Amino acid sequence: MARLPSLLAAALLLAAAPGAALADTPAARPFTARDLVTLERAGDPQLSPDGRRVAYSQRATDLDANKGVSSLWLVPADGTAPPVKLAVSAGGASHPRWSPDGKTLYFLSSRSGSAQVWRSDDGGQSAVQVTRLPLDVGEFRMAPDGRTLVVALAVYPDCPTLTCTVERTAAKAASKAHGVVYDRLFIRHWDSWADGTRNHLFAVPLDAGDRATDLMPGLDGDSPGQPFGDDDDFAISPDSREVTFSARIAGKTEPWSTNFDLWTVPLDASRPPRNITPDNPAEDVGPTYSPDGTRLAWRAMKRPGFEADRFGVMVRDLKTGQTREVDPAFDRSADKIVWSADGRALLLTAADTGAQRLFRLDAATGAVLPLTTGGHVSAFTAAGRTVVVAKDSLGGPADLYRLAPSGDAVALTAANAARLKDVALSAYEPFTFAGWNGETVHGYVMRPANWRPGQKYPTAFIIHGGPQSSFGDGWSYRWNPQTYAGRGYAVVFIDFHGSTGYGQAFTDAISGHWGDRPLEDLQKGWDAAQAKYAWIDGDRACALGASYGGFMIYWIAGNWSKPWKCLVDHDGVFDPKFMALSTEELWFAEWENGHATPFADPAAYDRFNPANHVAAWNTPMLVIHSARDYRVPLDQGVAAFTALQRKGVESRFLYFPDENHWVLKPQNSLQWHATVEDWLKTWIGTEPR
Repeated sequence: MARLPSLLAAALLLAAAPGAALADTPAARPFTARDLVTLERAGDPQLSPDGRRVAYSQRATDLDANKGVSSLWLVPADGTAPPVKLAVSAGGASHPRWSPDGKTLYFLSSRSGSAQVWRSDDGGQSAVQVTRLPLDVGEFRMAPDGRTLVVALAVYPDCPTLTCTVERTAAKAASKAHGVVYDRLFIRHWDSWADGTRNHLFAVPLDAGDRATDLMPGLDGDSPGQPFGDDDDFAISPDSREVTFSARIAGKTEPWSTNFDLWTVPLDASRPPRNITPDNPAEDVGPTYSPDGTRLAWRAMKRPGFEADRFGVMVRDLKTGQTREVDPAFDRSADKIVWSADGRALLLTAADTGAQRLFRLDAATGAVLPLTTGGHVSAFTAAGRTVVVAKDSLGGPADLYRLAPSGDAVALTAANAARLKDVALSAYEPFTFAGWNGETVHGYVMRPANWRPGQKYPTAFIIHGGPQSSFGDGWSYRWNPQTYAGRGYAVVFIDFHGSTGYGQAFTDAISGHWGDRPLEDLQKGWDAAQAKYAWIDGDRACALGASYGGFMIYWIAGNWSKPWKCLVDHDGVFDPKFMALSTEELWFAEWENGHATPFADPAAYDRFNPANHVAAWNTPMLVIHSARDYRVPLDQGVAAFTALQRKGVESRFLYFPDENHWVLKPQNSLQWHATVEDWLKTWIGTEPR
């Protein structure tokens, strides 16, 4: 059996025992932003039908080309041999999927000039193109009978053929008039302006890869959903006769509606799609058929307009139509669900007390059994009795593990063992304190790489975005506390009220309370961390945050500036009232401000408006914002920086013309980290005392 390298074993041990005490960091060089950007990223594991092999994708970084490059790998599920990179990866390959008989591996590649489905029948040594469509394939699934692919293509929904979409796109590109007229929202979404196309699902026969039948003809909606939908948004029945997909009808209400429904359509498109969840005005997503085809499970919210509502697991008997929520007593929100091979249970991931865990949900009783402990399960795959997870933690990036019957995790990969063998990843520890309303709130601290007893270290206090998310025991490629610890900073971060994984009431507590309850948690958490960890230097501290965390930085600047020698905002909300009319997904701003528009209830938006407190700003601030951020538009950052400059507060503005709400390009990420690190060094230094 392959041995887990000692460094990654330590990381896994910490992930498995989040309450473990901090240990001394071994002598090695500190972790850097360049390390972070150039790490290999293993994910999307796919077990072969017999449960013996795992295909997965792994992304490397080409700094010269300023992009990531994805390849396919194969590893035995029993861990008896190391992973092998498949030859078909030449030219780029991703999204590995097995044929029903396990003899063929299908995948996506753009080596022909557009993204198409390819296959390998000889263990990944050679590839044959399967689809030859005039449009890029976004996602795909194979029918269980092995005869048909269901693929996602971006088309004009009123176009009767793919050729129509191609010709219309070409005509727009050739036109010398570049103006675009809109008569409804969205006009832009996430980082793209609306071009009139929709993601539709098409049936493509394997023996005719250039022929595609629209399964959603004329439907004014997307499946997979935009901007982050994937193949979890649709499923094919075990008898290969039917497809169920999730989609929201757009109309004129799309930007303030979260009403995604499930639709069924015959795989031969012999009738139009039929809405099977019309009675739920909230979100229905993630359909999955039981192995025998008698039941359909999916995830459902209950409150329309609330994107952070709890996802319950629904199961419908397809013969009787009887539907019930299986897990009403499980106060966690399901992120992904898959049936077990015997159809008796569902496997699901859910945030849980700072971790992202895998659970087994009994389909009959609703009993929930955790299958993993700490850390962050980003993906999982199951075949028969074999389960493989992709798991990361604050102590290291993702690798693949097989869950043994004993409950132990057997390492299958060590994607970054060579890169990290001489690197000191810092130790970390959770802590708790009494926050708002006397309720228990969780946080983490991380030691600086050069930690020594008896010394105090300048501190980075990081505030997560969302706000309904969690900054817990997981690895991040954007906001990673290891990069700050590697530069010599102590790091503190708090899962304030509004965070996920602590029950829905805890998550709900932030709505309408952006500036009071979370602020109280942050204040009490900061005091608790200093009281418990003597090596935190409270006199040399900088607070940093993005998105909602950026809002909180602006709010702190006018309402809690005393502890901070500097502040860092990334894509934060400066003026909620104006943001509500310039953002794209209106349901978010409206729900968070009392279910009202800013013109219907302006007082709700002014209650916690950082722009109203600029007179009190006096702390040096770095503001970062990007041009393609349509979630929190660029003018929010420009306005904040203008206010700082006009008041004479020491400030700096970092602008990215080619990034969205996140900074994704490798070279931009390096510049982002260098700019932030320079700002911290200027105001709080890097040396202990």
